[in-house]
Amino acid sequence: MHDHMHHGAVTGLVDELNKKLPGMMTLVGLAISVAYLYSAAVVFGLRGTVFFWETATLIDIMLLGHWIEMRSVMGASRALEELVRLLPAEAHRLRPDGSTEDVPVTELRQDELVLVKPGDRIPADGAITEGRTTVNQALLTGESQPVEKSPGDAVLGGAVNGEAAITLRITRTGAETYLAQVIELVRRAQQTRSRTQDLANRAAMWLTVIAIAAGATTLVAWLAGGRSFDFALERMVTVMVITCPHALGLAVPLVVAVSTSISARNGLLIRDRAAFERARALDAVVFDKTGTLTEGRFGVTDVISLDGRSETDILRIAAALESRSEHPIADGIVRAATEQGISYPAPAEVSAIPGKGARGIVESMEVTVVSPGYLKERSQTIDDARVARVAEQGKTVVYVLVDSKVVGAIALADIIRAESREALQRLKQMGIRPMMLTGDSQPVARWVAQELGLDEYFAEVLPDQKAAKIREVKARGFTVAMVGDGVNDAPALVEADVGIAIGAGTDVAIESADIVLVRSDPRDVPAIVGLARATYRKIVQNLWWATGYNAVAVPLAAGVAYRATGILLSPALGAVFMSVSTVIVAVNAQLLGRRKGSA
Repeated sequence: MHDHMHHGAVTGLVDELNKKLPGMMTLVGLAISVAYLYSAAVVFGLRGTVFFWETATLIDIMLLGHWIEMRSVMGASRALEELVRLLPAEAHRLRPDGSTEDVPVTELRQDELVLVKPGDRIPADGAITEGRTTVNQALLTGESQPVEKSPGDAVLGGAVNGEAAITLRITRTGAETYLAQVIELVRRAQQTRSRTQDLANRAAMWLTVIAIAAGATTLVAWLAGGRSFDFALERMVTVMVITCPHALGLAVPLVVAVSTSISARNGLLIRDRAAFERARALDAVVFDKTGTLTEGRFGVTDVISLDGRSETDILRIAAALESRSEHPIADGIVRAATEQGISYPAPAEVSAIPGKGARGIVESMEVTVVSPGYLKERSQTIDDARVARVAEQGKTVVYVLVDSKVVGAIALADIIRAESREALQRLKQMGIRPMMLTGDSQPVARWVAQELGLDEYFAEVLPDQKAAKIREVKARGFTVAMVGDGVNDAPALVEADVGIAIGAGTDVAIESADIVLVRSDPRDVPAIVGLARATYRKIVQNLWWATGYNAVAVPLAAGVAYRATGILLSPALGAVFMSVSTVIVAVNAQLLGRRKGSA
């Protein structure tokens, strides 16, 4: 906030003149000083009326307005304190003999063990050593569902432990914890000057200049019109107080503070304000495929029966054999069986066929699961339209053989996230073109693009060419956002107008991204755009309100309507108007929070 909020009017005036940025304090300080000095002169014998009462009232109302406004400013930074409060004050530290002692969280050190009871907040980042539970991290990452955790899993300080007690080995404390990093990010984002803020400051300076000019003109005009000096002076003071661009100074920073803290609570971390402001004008969003639009793990997409067995049966015998293997393909097949609730028997005599697959005995049948290359060597050819189609889509195909006869084929691919479709739909509704960028082969990219209804995609792009692709899209005159996982996408994230790192999970400090999405949910991208647009709308509303009200109030204060109707604003009433306009701006900023449901 402007430093002068904390000083009186006079120090504020000195401050502003030093910065060569005359603002509201210059005005109020000037108006009050003039009225006071004039009244003092009257006391010492000058002819005229004394203004002390009006000056005192004016100061009181100014202070009241200040107080209300500071309350709403505090409200914006209170969001930060709420984040800070997520950490408990004490932790139950385990002593070597197995008893616990309560210590302040600040005393926890790395590698110490703590006990977290059901319903407690987790005191610092750590890894579970014993106990299975579910953890609610909604306030940290915005994930609404509780996440299951078991020994070896990492948990975040500030999350709420669910139904079971767990023992935790502390991995990060103090400023290194996820929560501390988020708080630091929010604080920095709220401080960074945004372009709209500069605009408001310039407007405030002009208003100040106009106010001083208007005040002087008013004084001269009334004197020329033959009114007494005290009447003319009162008009001048009122004009200067009313024009005071107080609301303007607050219009932007308050909205910024509110939007930054709303987004942090929803797992959208803004690292760079200016980039966040650019997000409202996006033309295109380029997604990195693996891990962003897809889950980044193999899953079964098709099971094809080639000898009349049921698909379930094929998956069952393949899963039985693969349950002994650690290979990603094996993992995908076993997971598919588990997810479909298919129980599979234990295999016997399992051995690997190096580079080709595996064989073993399942229910006294000899079962092999192999790559197409294995069949080629045996010059067995499979002529099946369905198999040809999945191969064309760039999926990985394995064959299932029973007693060396081919009974079926299983196709696997990187599973497309369920949320991706909705995310791209929303972006299209917002008038933004989604695109995809991937190092994968053309067929795979084509399949994913068709599934998701993507207009454009770039396939077989090496990591070091990603930035160049973004540059190409920018060259078409588009404002571009890049969404990636921040690891190999760093150069592209920097190249884009808005760099969005997704699925950063707990590693907040992704240096190259402007915005970090804590969840791996592509729907957060349209949410960011929505929030950026809403924030901008609020700022514009506030700027209009802050300047627009002057257009009406200033002529009234100058006494334009006096001759015709006898309407006059006293300086104190002028101060009331000024305070009201400031409060309206402050309240309007807080209303952004109500919009959260749609963001």
